[in-house]
Amino acid sequence: MTSVGEEVEAMTGGRRMDSALARCRAELTGYATSTGRPKTNGAWKEALDHVEALTIRRDTLAATANELHAALAERARARRDLRELEAPEAIEDRRAKLDAARAAHAAAERHAEEVEAEMRKVDMARLTAEGADTRLATFRASLAERQEAAALVEKATTEARQKQADLERHRIQRDTAERTFETAQQTLKTAEAARTRALRAQAAKDGADRRHELEQRIAKAEEARRAMETAAATARSGPDAKTLRRIEALSSAHQTTIAARDATATQIVAHYAEGRAGAIRACDVPLPDGQPLPLPRATRLTIDGIGTLEVRPGDAGHDDTSVEAAAQTLRDALKAAGADDLDMARTAAAARAEAERRHGEAKAVLDSLAPQGIDRLREALAKIPQIDATSDSPDPDTAEAALTDARATHDRARIARDTASERLADARAEAMRTETTLISLRDRLKRAGEAMTKIGENSEDDLATAAETAARAFRAAQAAHAAKAKDAPDLATTGATLRRAESVDTRAREEIARLQPLLARLGERISRSSGDAVEERLAETAQELTAAEATLARVEHEVAVLTRLEKALQTARNEARERYFTPIAKELKPLLHLLWPDAELTWGEESLLPDALTRNGVTEPIDVLSGGTQEQVALLVRLAFARMLAATGRVAPVILDDALVFTDDDRIERMFDALHRQAGDLQIIVLTCRQRAFRDLGGNALRLTPP
Repeated sequence: MTSVGEEVEAMTGGRRMDSALARCRAELTGYATSTGRPKTNGAWKEALDHVEALTIRRDTLAATANELHAALAERARARRDLRELEAPEAIEDRRAKLDAARAAHAAAERHAEEVEAEMRKVDMARLTAEGADTRLATFRASLAERQEAAALVEKATTEARQKQADLERHRIQRDTAERTFETAQQTLKTAEAARTRALRAQAAKDGADRRHELEQRIAKAEEARRAMETAAATARSGPDAKTLRRIEALSSAHQTTIAARDATATQIVAHYAEGRAGAIRACDVPLPDGQPLPLPRATRLTIDGIGTLEVRPGDAGHDDTSVEAAAQTLRDALKAAGADDLDMARTAAAARAEAERRHGEAKAVLDSLAPQGIDRLREALAKIPQIDATSDSPDPDTAEAALTDARATHDRARIARDTASERLADARAEAMRTETTLISLRDRLKRAGEAMTKIGENSEDDLATAAETAARAFRAAQAAHAAKAKDAPDLATTGATLRRAESVDTRAREEIARLQPLLARLGERISRSSGDAVEERLAETAQELTAAEATLARVEHEVAVLTRLEKALQTARNEARERYFTPIAKELKPLLHLLWPDAELTWGEESLLPDALTRNGVTEPIDVLSGGTQEQVALLVRLAFARMLAATGRVAPVILDDALVFTDDDRIERMFDALHRQAGDLQIIVLTCRQRAFRDLGGNALRLTPP
């Protein structure tokens, strides 16, 4: 891969770019960590710490100086405020205002008590006047209530007597209608009984025919059911069609195995002389003349007048096992069907089919006679009444007409009875309502009388005079209260004035008590701070901080420049590698596929040299590949470089000196195809001493000729 590495160096800047980037990163490492933060003990960190320390010291000194200035200003304000509060004229003014406010508030309180006393008199007079008015109004209302209640009681008494008379009249009418209804009800029952006797007689006559017809249907249905049960029993005794087909198939298979066995078995043919037919027997059965007889097993033949002939055929050519297995399967099937042979099974199956046909016919007859079952026919027969027609049964039409008249009379009597009952209920409700009203009015009259009794012996005129006197007294009390309340001092205002004066006096004493120790503390603080030369130290620290900030700015500028340079170098290297990698990968892909279909070549992230080869789904690093595979990959990469340089206008020849040393014969021919594929617009020079290996390369062979 040496030559490939040199070409990568030329395309991407390589070591020169890496050297510049490493130097940039080395200088940046002296200032910052890999995360971009200041490095411990570095120049950037020291500059930051120095600026931070000076900033803290400057802020502390500035705070101390500000506190000193604030203490001086606060002491000046405290001295001024204390002089103002302790001035004799200020003290006398506060005392005079406080005394005046106290006197004014005391006078306002006394006047308020007098106004309140007058208000109590007004309330008493108002209550007296309202009581007199209430007694007068109650008297008048009770008098009117008693008079109205007496009139209503008299009217309600008359109405109650009338309602009781109406109630008695409606009760008599209801009783009469009730008796008429009972008579009509009895007449209706007699007519219904007569009509029932007539209908039973008619039903007895009509039911005789229906009963006879049902009895005949039941008898025929019973006969069909017995025939169906007999046929069903017969049908269960023989094999069904499916079983018969299986037996026939087994019989056919048995015959087939026999035929197959006999076809390969030893055969004998008897040819008799004149008058000797049947002289040869097998198992006491004469052999037919001229017909072949298969002998699947050893057989003894009897020849009359000569003796016996034992024929022992060989084992090959026939199979008694298959014949016996087929015969046993056939015997098992016949036994399961209850037959001795195939003909007997067929006869039983035919009998079963005939029985099933008879069963179907009997079932059809039964379904037509009793579609819902014979029990339903018996139930219908049991429901037909067995009524004996009597000689005194009336004519149905006459009984029906009498029943219709009785029903009409019964309905009229029922309606008359219900109407009378409703009217009686209404009359009873009216009587109860008038009685309840009368009781309520009597209670009302009683309450009105009791109210009149509570008022006493006073007349309406006496009560009216007392109400007028109380009203005049109430008006006089109101006038006296208004005169007293007019121009009265405002108690809330005088109270607020007093509270303000007391607050001003208290606040002045508290402020004097606060300012005196405050002045002492401020004096001590100012004396202590004045001896530390805070202002001079603050100025020196500010100058040192300015210099440190300038140093930090230079360091941060250097860090920013190095950071930006690192990014620019990295971006340039990535762009160069991208310009190199994309066309190389594009050119290399078809060349790889000449050797390994669907192969992919991965590249090193830093070196951008071939890193691993993926074939048939398996990825292998370049350094573990065989020598032949490594040199093939290197050659294909160089061809791809040459194509890329040609595409950018920088055409360069490809010179191969004893390449493909470790490549086998099959692969070397495909490498020759790759060389010819790239040689269309490239010059490829192959130098080798292996003339036999490169005989199939093709191209133009160079030869040295003497001058």
